[in-house]
Amino acid sequence: MVEREIIEIDEEKCNGCGECIPNCPEGALQIIDDKARLVSDLHCDGLGACIGHCPQEAMHIIKREAEPYDEKKVMEEIVKKGENTIKAHLEHLKEHGEEGYLKEATEFLEENGIDNPLEKEDKAPLPHSCPGSAMQDFRKEEKAEEAEKQTRQRSELGQWPVQLMLVSPNASYFNDADLLIAADCVPFANANFHSEFLEGKSLVIGCPKLDDVKFYKEKLTAIFKDNNIKSITIAHMEVPCCFGLQSIVEEALGDSGKEIPVEQKIISVRGEITD
Repeated sequence: MVEREIIEIDEEKCNGCGECIPNCPEGALQIIDDKARLVSDLHCDGLGACIGHCPQEAMHIIKREAEPYDEKKVMEEIVKKGENTIKAHLEHLKEHGEEGYLKEATEFLEENGIDNPLEKEDKAPLPHSCPGSAMQDFRKEEKAEEAEKQTRQRSELGQWPVQLMLVSPNASYFNDADLLIAADCVPFANANFHSEFLEGKSLVIGCPKLDDVKFYKEKLTAIFKDNNIKSITIAHMEVPCCFGLQSIVEEALGDSGKEIPVEQKIISVRGEITD
């Protein structure tokens, strides 16, 4: 057994709709007793392709002891499902930069005389590929006007630290504050983050996909409970895995027993506010 990232399913939230099943080409999930279940640690790669397809937000990634992921065993099951599933799985590995697993999968196809769909003419990504990790290159698109590019913005950051893992719930900058809770990627995507979001606010940042969700919930609960927070703004990216930040904040607010106005801002991968 090794400690690694793996899917966890909140049974109370799961309604057994089955939307996650076709979006796990590895075959790690099944509907059992009207609930989605992780039936094989060996088959779950922990990359989270299923998360964005769960309408109940019942799925998230945790770190725990689990059997090591076995690409060869996964491929034994995937090839039984046909070319489209093989292609979806290979693209899933490629988009997440899992070159080692991709090499193992390719070798398995070669050893068994099965065509590799990625070696054929390029086609549009299948619906089951992971949309939040799809590669996009904006460098060739039209840039902002030269005058705008040369404008230097003033920093609106009024505290340190900002990472949710590091801040103290009793920090003075939380009392009587308008609180901005931002996903890690938002300041990189939105060029006007300081002026459009941060001005006049206290800030915490985190990643709902890669960090400890349970810890985040407990830390936010303490911040809400121990301070007079006047308002909460949640800013996260449009990719599916980022929507978990909204549910973390809502659960923490419920546990705190406070009633605080909440506003959600969704940012596109081009940095635009989409809501």
